[in-house]
Amino acid sequence: MPPTTPNVLEDIDFFQDPRLIADPYPLLESMRSSNPVLREPTHGVLVVTGYDEVHTVVNDPAAFSSCNSTTGPVPGFPVPLDGLDGAAVSALIDAHRDELPFSDQLPSMDPPTHTAHRSLLARLITPKRLRENEEYIWRLADQVLEPYVAGGGGEFISKVGNPVALLVIADLLGVPHEDRPELAERLTGDVSLGSTEDGVMAHAPLEFLYERFSGYIEERRREPRGDVLTEMAHATFPDGSTPQVIDVVRVAANLFSAGQETTVRLLSSALKILAENTTLQEQLRRTPERIPDFIEETLRFESPIRGDFRLARATKTVGDVEIAAGTTVMVHYGAANRDPRQFENPDTFDLDRHNARRHLAFGRGVHSCIGAPLARAEAKAVVARILLNTSAIDIDTNRHGEVDSRRFDYVPTYILRGLTDLHLVVTPS
Repeated sequence: MPPTTPNVLEDIDFFQDPRLIADPYPLLESMRSSNPVLREPTHGVLVVTGYDEVHTVVNDPAAFSSCNSTTGPVPGFPVPLDGLDGAAVSALIDAHRDELPFSDQLPSMDPPTHTAHRSLLARLITPKRLRENEEYIWRLADQVLEPYVAGGGGEFISKVGNPVALLVIADLLGVPHEDRPELAERLTGDVSLGSTEDGVMAHAPLEFLYERFSGYIEERRREPRGDVLTEMAHATFPDGSTPQVIDVVRVAANLFSAGQETTVRLLSSALKILAENTTLQEQLRRTPERIPDFIEETLRFESPIRGDFRLARATKTVGDVEIAAGTTVMVHYGAANRDPRQFENPDTFDLDRHNARRHLAFGRGVHSCIGAPLARAEAKAVVARILLNTSAIDIDTNRHGEVDSRRFDYVPTYILRGLTDLHLVVTPS
């Protein structure tokens, strides 16, 4: 049986306890020290906190299905899986996976379905297209940051992070310029909560994106225009077959929603780290070529995705723990990125860390983030431009408190790691 250590997880609901929102790292370290594969007692999920152990799981999609990647223990699998052998569990996963929430999304698919649908994105996110998009990113960073810096700062996520992340994805996907203001208004509203004034988008962002992109794809199939949306509309699966409109729409909407959310968390974490470290700011202003190193260490130090889930199709041993078929497993990227067996002094932010790029913030294996180059480019542009155009970046003490009594609010979820708001005071250079 996988070990449960009462003195580590006693009286803690791993997926609900508010103590795990603001600072989860001490508990994660205690769990890893006890065993890198540890069963939490509330829901019976095996939480994988070790770097090598996470690698083992995510690189074996045949043994660990992603059908529950975004749902985990809630609502659980539609039918009981306890006590069944691997063949029976695997058959039930294939029979009932479509009953799980978000089963139509790329992160929840397994090969070969995942391979075919991911190929639609791979043909869109080409080196040429990324180069073109990166030119737009730098122009956009200047455009968004100019009033923010001139005004002495303010709430960073709503004024900088969210607009940049949303409009960069819109540009990559070829959303017409005339539609982007409405898209931004409908999808952001209160960016820290993802809501709009009428509250509809707080509950149905994917439905809105499905409707909008369905119109784009259907129109481009009728009337090709030689733009990115036309390329998407006429993309084919590896076997040469033409996807249904909804298949194309789903991968586009997933890239839109996932890319925006994670990039915003990365940007806010990066600016929080900078604002709390004047020496680091000065170093990066002197040597802006080190900004990519700063981004990689930020990704390791504060992974925007805490982790996701897998469902064991077969009985497998990970580390020294046998995982039975039918077991829900959480692969915890945030914990793995602070595994001292991989990263020396992992709780210290170290710009000179030689292996920072080995972090798992973008996952690994077949589900590694296809938009990783885009997120890196956005972060590099925003950080470089805000450092260039300021002489100081500070935390707003009126909103977050003095150094010895900081107050930050984090997104209350066990999937994402990031601030809900970040108020800065900046001094224009």
